[in-house]
Amino acid sequence: MSTADEISTLLVANFGTDPAAIRPEVPLRQLRLDSLALEELRLLIEDRMGVDLDDVQLTSRDTVGDLVDAVHVHREAAV
Repeated sequence: MSTADEISTLLVANFGTDPAAIRPEVPLRQLRLDSLALEELRLLIEDRMGVDLDDVQLTSRDTVGDLVDAVHVHREAAV
């Protein structure tokens, strides 16, 4: 499963996000993810994918693509 697919699965399962709304260019705020939800998502991603995202500073203005890129970079670095 790709990084984007795993993040999409987490968004749908844990935040009730409409799968059709999850596109790379969509800002996270448009998916109704506030700072608390972003922190929860970060922890879910760390647990599921085994990456450390402590140094990633995402805001609700960042896009889904930004999140996928950040996770992908950290995932590759861990390998």
